[in-house]
Amino acid sequence: MLLYITLGLLVHFVFFASIFDIYFTSPLVHGMTPQFTPLPPPAKRLMLFVADGLRADKLYELDEDGNSRAPFVRNIIMNEGSWGISHTRVPTESRPGHVAMIAGFYEDVSAVAKGWKENPVEFDSLLNETRYTWSWGSPDILAMFAKGDLRSHIFTESYDASSEDFGAHDVTKLDTWVFDHVKEFFHAARNNQSLFSKVNEDKIVFFLHLLGIDTNGHAHRPSSREYSDNIKLVDKELKEIESTVKDFYGNDGKTAFIFTADHGMTDWGSHGAGHPLETCTPFIAWGAGIRLPQKVSAQKFDDSYLQEWKLENWKRQDINQGIIPVDMLNTSDLFKAESMFTNAVQILEQFKVKMTQKKEATLSFLFTPFKSLSDTKQANILRKARYYIKQKKYDEAVSLCRQLIHLALRGLAYYHTYDRFFLAFNVVLGFVGWTSYASLLIIKSHCNLMRGVSTEAKNPSRLLPCAFGAVGVSVTFFLLIQACPWTYYVYCLLPLPIWYAVLREIPVIQGFVTLLSTFPPRRFLGYLLLFILGVEVLVLSFFYRYMLTAGLVALAAWPFITALWTRAKSISLSWIFFCLLLAVFPLMPVVGRKPDIFLVVGAGLLVLLLSLFVVTSVIKRKDSFINEELVLHLLQMLSVMFSMCVVYGTHHSLLKKQGLPLLNQIVSWTILASSFVMPLLSPPVLFDRLFSILVSSMSTYLLLSTGYEALFPLVLSCLMFVWIHMEQETLQHSVVSCKQKVSTIQFACNTDAAQCRDLCLDDIRRAFFLVFFLVTAFFGTGNIASVNSFDPSSVYCFLTVFSPFKMGALIMWKILIPFVLVMCAFEAVQVTTQLSSKSLFLMVINISDIMALHFFFLIKDYGSWLDIGTSISHYVIVMSMTIFMVFLNCLAQMLTTRKLSLCGRPKSHVI
Repeated sequence: MLLYITLGLLVHFVFFASIFDIYFTSPLVHGMTPQFTPLPPPAKRLMLFVADGLRADKLYELDEDGNSRAPFVRNIIMNEGSWGISHTRVPTESRPGHVAMIAGFYEDVSAVAKGWKENPVEFDSLLNETRYTWSWGSPDILAMFAKGDLRSHIFTESYDASSEDFGAHDVTKLDTWVFDHVKEFFHAARNNQSLFSKVNEDKIVFFLHLLGIDTNGHAHRPSSREYSDNIKLVDKELKEIESTVKDFYGNDGKTAFIFTADHGMTDWGSHGAGHPLETCTPFIAWGAGIRLPQKVSAQKFDDSYLQEWKLENWKRQDINQGIIPVDMLNTSDLFKAESMFTNAVQILEQFKVKMTQKKEATLSFLFTPFKSLSDTKQANILRKARYYIKQKKYDEAVSLCRQLIHLALRGLAYYHTYDRFFLAFNVVLGFVGWTSYASLLIIKSHCNLMRGVSTEAKNPSRLLPCAFGAVGVSVTFFLLIQACPWTYYVYCLLPLPIWYAVLREIPVIQGFVTLLSTFPPRRFLGYLLLFILGVEVLVLSFFYRYMLTAGLVALAAWPFITALWTRAKSISLSWIFFCLLLAVFPLMPVVGRKPDIFLVVGAGLLVLLLSLFVVTSVIKRKDSFINEELVLHLLQMLSVMFSMCVVYGTHHSLLKKQGLPLLNQIVSWTILASSFVMPLLSPPVLFDRLFSILVSSMSTYLLLSTGYEALFPLVLSCLMFVWIHMEQETLQHSVVSCKQKVSTIQFACNTDAAQCRDLCLDDIRRAFFLVFFLVTAFFGTGNIASVNSFDPSSVYCFLTVFSPFKMGALIMWKILIPFVLVMCAFEAVQVTTQLSSKSLFLMVINISDIMALHFFFLIKDYGSWLDIGTSISHYVIVMSMTIFMVFLNCLAQMLTTRKLSLCGRPKSHVI
């Protein structure tokens, strides 16, 4: 069993990692010659204000009284500068947004592994090219642009990371800290000759990162008074900073001002995905080199924002992060043309370097160049653009340069994805091979297909290993001469041993085909169609949560198509009730969007009521009133009560802006730690242990809940308890004899069921049920494929100071708790139905792999960034689910079979 698990994990880790080589490689190109515009810039310095998490609509719209929340900014729009919407890309996080604005490219996705804090690869930025940069704000943002500053020309000043507290009384202090320090800086510069001379140089950038709006949005939602007040504060301080700067430089007209945001935020206070509320951010520019407002009579956009914001008469110019908006510049046509020409040459240089790298690493007869931008076409466009500039045909030159930029960007994408089909083909080959091999292992173990097969047929030909060895050597040589990365060897060579193992089982394949030919065709087709339908429902549930509701309604009908309805009516009714009750959850809003603390407390009361019933039954069946089992139940009930009190107390403390009480924090972490130990103290009798796991898990889940999702694990567990009974009933009325009752079965009695019985069609159904319940556990209360579904308020009982890894780990555990409950229940199903753990594990993996193959083909690299990100995340989730299944299966076995004792050595419990 261990060998198969290890082999399966290795294969799936490779398949999982392949997505990062195929879709998540760094887009950066190094080795280009720097290009500069020959004309002097219109501004000597730039004041860059970035309001983290500021939505465009919240800044531009008028309040209920018809007044602007940001009167200074609105005055800029109408009288002094240019404005528009800056469209960000997925992931809408702080680091990617700032990199796009300041470095001019969309984030290298490998930065996600560093929590968007470190530079996985070196890149150039605007700040690197300045003479001096002074920056103030969050340590997370400022540090990434100062890293590697060899010239010591980037100066940063940031507050302590502990100040980023979602539960603080007033988080606007994060912004007032920045503005106060900027004012102090200019005041100090007047009295410091060295500093004064530096700030009066050209090529100067002042970067102000404002985190208060984002923090208020997470803590109180963008519709809150706190969020609006923070916008008003920033607007007031912007006016003061502008006045300070202009006064310092004597109104020399050489300062450019830009006010924008890195990303927006959903109505429920999250960001990371591609919702318009997250991707639409404000962009306002004024000062040196910026075009004055342009009044227009009509504008055409795909949205109705202009009318809503009462700005339809002021020209709106939308931009994409990382792309300079030339139309906003108030410069000569010559300057614009030269800037576009320089920009085109810069991007063309990247294209040339990328093409050369790929050409040198590919055999000449296999290399296919990007035909739309040949060397001749490059030279012609550049020559023609330069000719237009000399002839003062600036509009034609700008248009031609834009065409060249478009072609060069397409070419960069072409060479960046040059090996994609080759790698994808090998991964799919490995996928199909592994699924085939796992299926053959199941068939070989449980179907006597080798009877009557000669010894010669059982032993594979010696030509087979020689042929695969020759192919392996050829593939290795092919990759070696192309200087491919070591990961390419893994993807290309892994399918060979897998398919060799498959072809070694030719007699099994022949025997299975013969066996299938004896199966009634209609019945076979019916089962096949039912299986395909089930898999498609699982796949569709990743896109549409209500498909889980449809699936649960279909599962509710299971007793009616079997003999269970007539033989076990009460259990069947319970199954139908809990299936339909669980089917309600996927129809409800995603968790976090409508918090309701009273539902969390209500879920805790239900757990206590259920525990009280169990405690009563324990007292009745025990001789002594006080015993170890009773003490454990009371401790777990106490833990649930503490959880309810902490949730209620923390909620009200944060509402009063008094922060997270230290006592609540200590109790929360203590409950989390104890939830892993408490179940091990309960007797290993099946239902006793499962109930102990449920109560311990619920005590932690309550602390991580904000609304109706607190009821989800409870309903799911009730359905799991009924499922165990249903499977036991199914087995009792089948050909397989079942001697034990559920109430007497112990987890410790679990043995490999390969010694007990062969697989049957019902076992395929059980494997499918497990996968379906796991998917339901994942998506029952939200769409975890979308980053913005993660609600930071879920972890406020544990911490409120921003810490992405701690918060991420807690939210991940919240997601995994229903998963663990399902896996523990399935451990019980394996024990009660005498299932083969090895074969069952392989069946579950096969179903998951078929789903993963679906999503592999559904991955997109075109269309909206929301579609692209969602398609990739679906594949990653399925592969992660498969890998986590092994880990959680081990955790479930530990939770169900291990036994600790409150009073010394473990005791044996037999009822």
